[in-house]
Amino acid sequence: MKRDDPPYYGSITQCHEVPITFPAQHQDRQPGLEYLMNPKPVYDNPNYIGTGKLKDKVAIVTGGDSGIGRAVAVAFAKEGTDLVIVFMKSEERDAQTTKAAIEKLGRSALLLPIDLRQHGAADQIVAQTLERYGKINSLINNAGVQFPQPSLEAISDKQLETTFDVNIKAMFRLSRAVIPHLQRGDSIVNTTSIQAYIASRNLIDYASTKGAIVSFTRALAHSLAGQGIRVNAIAPGPIWTPLQPASWSADTVQTLGADTPMKRAGQPYELAPAYVLLASDDGSYITGQVIHINGGQTMAS
Repeated sequence: MKRDDPPYYGSITQCHEVPITFPAQHQDRQPGLEYLMNPKPVYDNPNYIGTGKLKDKVAIVTGGDSGIGRAVAVAFAKEGTDLVIVFMKSEERDAQTTKAAIEKLGRSALLLPIDLRQHGAADQIVAQTLERYGKINSLINNAGVQFPQPSLEAISDKQLETTFDVNIKAMFRLSRAVIPHLQRGDSIVNTTSIQAYIASRNLIDYASTKGAIVSFTRALAHSLAGQGIRVNAIAPGPIWTPLQPASWSADTVQTLGADTPMKRAGQPYELAPAYVLLASDDGSYITGQVIHINGGQTMAS
């Protein structure tokens, strides 16, 4: 299909049958809301059939209400996992959709509307997870924000603090709170970004946090290797999630992903199996690594 053809919203029974372009749209605030997007992100591949790789496990997914987090939660549920979905209160409608999708697959979902920036948020998440399920097997640190600015001078102290508080400080604190409850064979998977490797000039603070996540992942993996706890990361490229219309102008959104070798944006379901790999025994000899899922953008880097 040519780039200037109308958007294609067909079945996802074949991976190439996903939207190529998007209608112009913008959301005025973060976090973005999935139910307002057109078209809706594709979070589930019906051809993905679970085989019990994570049977009776418990996973915490931050930012699990929508986008990549929702896709990961659904894939984990297919593999037999019960989920804890951490999200902002304004994302309640999206979170309920995720919960319904998980329960339809026969698994349980605990919804926790908690601002990760709040003092004590990490301890609260862990306490409520243990109260409900009695254990934690995987932590998916996925929540993130970005606020494009034309220059470093345009980044206010408030924005700088928000970006670092959500993207890396919250990840640090929640990992620290979860680790005492993990056992040999359990795992942490962090969402970093292609911005850690090919940084955009208008995402200086965001790219900085994503680079920090890469180093955090490697250092923590080294620290926990002796305990048999694995720590890895996924670095997405342009993926059709609520973060996109909440970050960019309506015109920019239309051609999201056009600059990748594959000439399109990715869909959340295309990342989910990699998180399953890193959280399951299939990834038992993988730690301290970053998997790049970006339509080929880093091939020449």
